[in-house]
Amino acid sequence: MHISHVNTGTAQALSIEGRRILSAIGKHPMAGPVAVGRLGLAGDEQADPSVHGGLSKAVYAYPQEHMAFWQAQRREHGASLFDDPLPPGFMGENLSIHGLLETEVWVGDRLHFAHCVLRVTEPRQPCYKFNAIMGFNQAGKAMAQSGFCGFYLAVDEPGTLQAGEAFTVEPGSRGLGIAEAFAGKRWKHMR
Repeated sequence: MHISHVNTGTAQALSIEGRRILSAIGKHPMAGPVAVGRLGLAGDEQADPSVHGGLSKAVYAYPQEHMAFWQAQRREHGASLFDDPLPPGFMGENLSIHGLLETEVWVGDRLHFAHCVLRVTEPRQPCYKFNAIMGFNQAGKAMAQSGFCGFYLAVDEPGTLQAGEAFTVEPGSRGLGIAEAFAGKRWKHMR
């Protein structure tokens, strides 16, 4: 298991259905070590702290194994005419990871990196901004149906993170899996 990219972004105005909405969903890869504090990565912003950020959602990790699925979804819905890979940070993730899927991680598991420790807290929930970034109105529904949601992390031990860095998982109580927590959400607004 390793980090392929560490991504940060600043809040910017998006045009969604004729309205200008502030969002920091657009993330870009950072070179070298990135400082990680209790509220997340240095240089990363959240436009709406009521649903993103804070102590329990300081860092968002997304498995890169799902990116081919999203490329296919975008092609199928006419959001992309080409088969170009989606860039790191496209899902709004801070950590583009390999080797750990939602079905293999539980709330309370701790991810040990070389210079910090992060704790799994909850799955990501899709929203209308996700639909806008993906380029089709059924993106949130596709996330709900696939379970490809990624997961939020709290910072137990601040430090640094860097692309290419390996990590290990220290199991928590294993009471609630991320896939189970995500499946238990009510997605009525997505149907």
